[in-house]
Amino acid sequence: MPIPVVCPGCKSRFSVSDQFAGLTGPCPKCKKPIKIPELAVKAVTIHEPDAPVTTSAGTGRAPTAPIRRIDKAIPPWRFAAIGVGAVLTMLAAWGAGLTLGVEALKSNWAWALALAGFLIAVPCVLLGYAAVRDRELEPYSGTPLLLRSLACAAVYAGLWVAKGQLPPEATAEMWQWVYLGPMFVAAGALAALASLELDWGPAVAHFSLFALFTALLRWLAGLLPL
Repeated sequence: MPIPVVCPGCKSRFSVSDQFAGLTGPCPKCKKPIKIPELAVKAVTIHEPDAPVTTSAGTGRAPTAPIRRIDKAIPPWRFAAIGVGAVLTMLAAWGAGLTLGVEALKSNWAWALALAGFLIAVPCVLLGYAAVRDRELEPYSGTPLLLRSLACAAVYAGLWVAKGQLPPEATAEMWQWVYLGPMFVAAGALAALASLELDWGPAVAHFSLFALFTALLRWLAGLLPL
């Protein structure tokens, strides 16, 4: 690296090679001796990066380590309980259709069907949330999950009751659900999106679980599935 030099006699400026650093030589113009300055070399110390920390306690700095989120799997006994509950519910719907009859269910037991819709919606909402929730987000649990699930279940049951209030001629043909179905699905998906913070795709799948299961129960009871 060239070293800039200024002659103390004639004030000429020029550069010399760094191999002459610290030596004395004559000025090319006035021949007065010039002391070539030494190179100022600074030692460069490379520090290793600080180890990532998971807490700000004692450091005053934000945590730098990535947060590891452990996704707790659903215990096997819950799957077994859900399966047994679903089978018992289907048997109850089939037995109600045999013992009470379709007309009795439509007239005298309409309130019971509305209550059953809500009771069925609660486990469907909880099971559906565990299946389709975003794994990148912290899941709801405890009381917040229960309250949000009850609110979502109430909307699902309300949509089921609203469907039952439609005149028979409006739902007698399958093609009519080409127009009615999207409205119910959109309302149910919106409820799942607002209460459980699901995306649109998972929210539609979440409501579809409840809709398919209730349609199966209606069919087992002898009622029209839709």
